This record gives sequence, structure tokens and C-alpha cells, in this order.
Amino acid sequence: MLSAYAVVALYLLLSLVLLGATLLLWWALRPKKPNPLKLEAYECGVQTVGDTWVQFRAQYYIFALIFVLFDVEAVFLFPWAVAYNQLGLYAVIEMALFLLLLLGGLLYAWRKGALEWV
Repeated sequence: MLSAYAVVALYLLLSLVLLGATLLLWWALRPKKPNPLKLEAYECGVQTVGDTWVQFRAQYYIFALIFVLFDVEAVFLFPWAVAYNQLGLYAVIEMALFLLLLLGGLLYAWRKGALEWV
């Protein structure tokens, strides 16, 4: 009988083969009708003028990461809130510590000005 790692390796190999076969089939069956209009750069229907490389402020990325952090927090809070009546005091204390930690992170980001939209 195969060991547990061999089964995982077999599934990994099978998934990679299926992925490769799918990509190869997609490449073989796709329509191949290139023309100059299709090969042009497209951006909202307007031809770009000047330099297309624009440097964005790092603050936008920090703002997005903070949003993702608190969005994931909601994912962790939902099952806890659904099962609140079945949980003991230990789980309530753990969630309170989790929320305090996130509140500390929010206050830190607020004081650093990461939440200011410029």
C-alpha cells in the first residue's frame, strides 16, 4: 500500500498533468486571427499618451492591506458569533484578546496616518 506522502504526490502529479493538458488543449483550440487592431495596447478605449509607468504612493497599498486585514478579521468573527451560545468563557476571552490586538493595530495605523486618503 502507498504511504500517505505517495498518495499526496500522486494527486499533485495528476493535477499538474491535467493542468498541462487543459492549457495545451486551450492553446490548440483557440482562434488564431491576429490583426494590428487586436495587438494594440488597450486602456479604457483611450490611446495612452506619454510615459505609461506611473509610480503610485505606497500609502495606497498600505490602505489596501489594512482593508484586507480587517476583512479577514470578519471571516474569523463570523463562525465565533454563530456559535457564541455554545462557547465557554475561555473562547470569549480568546476572542476579546483577538479583538484587542486588532484594535491596537487599527490605532497604530490611525496614528501613523495610514488611514488618511490623499
